This record gives sequence, structure tokens and C-alpha cells, in this order.
Amino acid sequence: MTMTSSRPPAASGSYFGANHLLQKKYPKRHHHYALWDFFQFDSDRGTYTDWNNARNLLVTEDFIIGLIEGLEEEVGPASSVVMYKIGEEWGRRDARFFQEWFPKEYGYEQGLKQMRLPYVLEAWWWPCTTQGWGNWEVDLSEQKHGFMFINIFDSVVARTLGDVGRPVCHLYAGLFAGFFSGLIQKDLSCIEIQCYAMGETYCKFLLGKQDRIDAAAFWQNEGASARDIEKRLRSGELVYATAKR
Repeated sequence: MTMTSSRPPAASGSYFGANHLLQKKYPKRHHHYALWDFFQFDSDRGTYTDWNNARNLLVTEDFIIGLIEGLEEEVGPASSVVMYKIGEEWGRRDARFFQEWFPKEYGYEQGLKQMRLPYVLEAWWWPCTTQGWGNWEVDLSEQKHGFMFINIFDSVVARTLGDVGRPVCHLYAGLFAGFFSGLIQKDLSCIEIQCYAMGETYCKFLLGKQDRIDAAAFWQNEGASARDIEKRLRSGELVYATAKR
């Protein structure tokens, strides 16, 4: 898998991707997500860049384990918060970068708000899939009620740690919170309510306003399953409970 380490500034004498040989040769080519199309390795400079000219790092599963175990040793239970915050900052920065390269890649003049959201989101996640972060599925059916669900298949964190009996994909949760907050310019939070590391077949995240996330965290601590939490939110239980106070 790869991790994005830096994004080059736009004002560098050339636009994004000019250093990528395939993009320079085929500037209109958009089906570039095969591994050897999307990435370019420069042995002279020792760099590994992608189609959008972002520098990447190649890491192993041992790196993931070392990062998590190192944080747990340093800060204990707060390591999950640290991982979430790392992901959140990454997501906010990636939202800004995405809003720069996406219109240039496809030649769009209208803003992202004028485009269909599912299309925009798939355009953002495809590079992440190529980098090794897994496939996803987004459920926007409850968007108007202030929340949505995201499924991640083959989470690199959960797959690496194995069945440990608890949610472990705090980096992903932070990433989604940061990216969507940056995309719509409103503060959103995210929580993992189902994880491959709990013996499930995929990971499920709840993204939304803070009151939804707080309710889900409370129900989860009380032993509710992801299906129970999803059912309660879809039925409006949180809304009714708030109204009775």
C-alpha cells in the first residue's frame, strides 16, 4: 500500500501531473488507475509520485503495526484519538487538494456543488483504492437527515491487525470526517460502528453531525450492533429522544 506524504504547490511553473510521463503523453486519459499507470517511480530522485503529482510512500503491514503499537505504548488508550486526528488533518488537506486537481483533470468550469455528489465522491476515492486503502460503498439515502454510511472493503488497518474484537480503523474515520468537512465547509464527525477486526466481513462508518455520532457511540458502548444503530438512526429515534428532554 502507499501513503500520500505531500502535495506540491500549484504555483510551480507547471500544473499538477506535468512530471508524470504518462499524463504528459496522454493528458486526456482518465482511465489511469492501473498500478503502473497511476504511479511513477523516479530512481534518480528516489521519489514515488502519482498521476496527480502527489508524492507517496510505500509502506508494509509491519509499518502499520509499528505505528499503532508505538502510539499505544506512548499515549495508551488515547492512541485511537491520535489516529483519528491524523486522519482528520489528512482528510482536510486532501479535500483542498481534490478541489484543485479534479476540475483541472476533467476540464470542469462549474463548481463541485453543481455536480452529482456520487460522481464527485467516486472521483476522490479511486486514487485511494489504487493506493491500497480498499474499495468503498457510500449510502447517501439519509443525507437529508444529517448522516450517511460508508462501507470499506479490505481495510488495510483491520486486515493487518486481524480479529482483535474491537473497531480499529480510527484513521479512516478521521479521514472521512476531515474530507467531508472540508468538502462541504461544515464540521462533521465519524465513527466506525462495524469492523473487519471484529470478525465482520467489512467495515462500516457513520458520518454526520455530532449529535448522531454521540448517540451511535453511546449505543455502541451499550452493546448495540451496527445493524441496531443503523435501524435506530433511520427510524429517527435520536430526534424523538431529544424532543422528549
